[in-house]
Amino acid sequence: AVHEGQVVSAQELTVLLQPLLTQNSRNLVLFLQDRLSIDDFTYFSESYGNKNPFQNEILQSSPSSLVLPAVDCKATRYLVSDLQESGDWKLMNLTNLNISQLEVNASNPNLLVVQLQPLSSDLKEISTLDTIAENDKIIGRVTMELQERGIHFSVIYTALRPSRISRRTDVVASVRRQLMATEEEDSLSYPPLNVTTGNDTCILFYASNFSLKANRSVLIDLTNATFLTQDVDISASECSDSNTTLSLKYTNPVNGISSLEIRFLMTNKFYAASARKWFTLDSVEIVQDGEKFAKFNVSGISAPAEYSFHCQLVGTSNLYPARLVPSNEAKDWDVFISELQIQGFNIINNQFSYASDCTGFFTSGIWMGLVTSIILLWILTYGIHMIMQLTTNSRFDDPKGPALSVPQTE
Repeated sequence: AVHEGQVVSAQELTVLLQPLLTQNSRNLVLFLQDRLSIDDFTYFSESYGNKNPFQNEILQSSPSSLVLPAVDCKATRYLVSDLQESGDWKLMNLTNLNISQLEVNASNPNLLVVQLQPLSSDLKEISTLDTIAENDKIIGRVTMELQERGIHFSVIYTALRPSRISRRTDVVASVRRQLMATEEEDSLSYPPLNVTTGNDTCILFYASNFSLKANRSVLIDLTNATFLTQDVDISASECSDSNTTLSLKYTNPVNGISSLEIRFLMTNKFYAASARKWFTLDSVEIVQDGEKFAKFNVSGISAPAEYSFHCQLVGTSNLYPARLVPSNEAKDWDVFISELQIQGFNIINNQFSYASDCTGFFTSGIWMGLVTSIILLWILTYGIHMIMQLTTNSRFDDPKGPALSVPQTE
């Protein structure tokens, strides 16, 4: 029995999935989404005035089912690797959703991982509703195809992190801040992508969200493929003491794009003004299908050579602290990277060095506070000065005597 509000741990999830792993017909389909919560099934239902995006009846039609209100993020994040360790599974990643060409040997255990479309990063309810409805159709197509082939299978529908986190309103502010910090730290627990030359790591790259938008319409979320499943080719990356290139190659990242390569070009130079070496990210290049080339000039991404670089938001928007300035055909692309941390030189013990953040000490809010304080202080000083200039009369009129006459010379 799973009670409402209980978060299932990794150990508890393994016990609950044990009957699934020991049955005779072990064909498992894992549908992975970037974020999902049990409340989404009611929030986006017709009772809230929206068209219900969940049309599949696979849960009701299955002979047995299990619904878990909440599962620990670490358990779902490492679910694929844990399932592979639990048995001799044949792992198949379905990216182009062409299930008709998929060859499934029912005599051996198969683990089919389907990466669903990520929910919109701008958190707009309408776009989120459309994405969930499209993912529901994908689940229906895949399961229907397997049923028509006569393949017995089990389905797991889950996500890497929750979309809704409920918090108690009676928690004090200090505890709430601590809980929010813990949730943020937990959501960023997967390791960074590393490029090695021999036994040494020469490039480290991390982001909590790594997304592109082609032609201002097609959203390509590369976060899971880069950091979780690591379904990315980094063999073309190059490392040296002065120039480093991080090359990320993806195969069929989305329908309509057969191959996609993203290059991060970094240099390490000595600057006499600071009497030390600095590393800079000079440009970002995107190559689509080996032909279409797009280049972004980078502004604001640099750090001392011994440091790594960190920035909360990096992309093509003018509002981001570190911006990618498009040139030539790059205007057809939008780039969004959140919580970027990258290091291409002087990596010690396969870990990021101290991070140089893109946000300086004097932020816009601090400058506004300082200017406002100076203006108010000037007004106060001027007022006190004017009050100190006030003087009283040296002579007073006596009502019982003659009128006081003050000559104009005085």
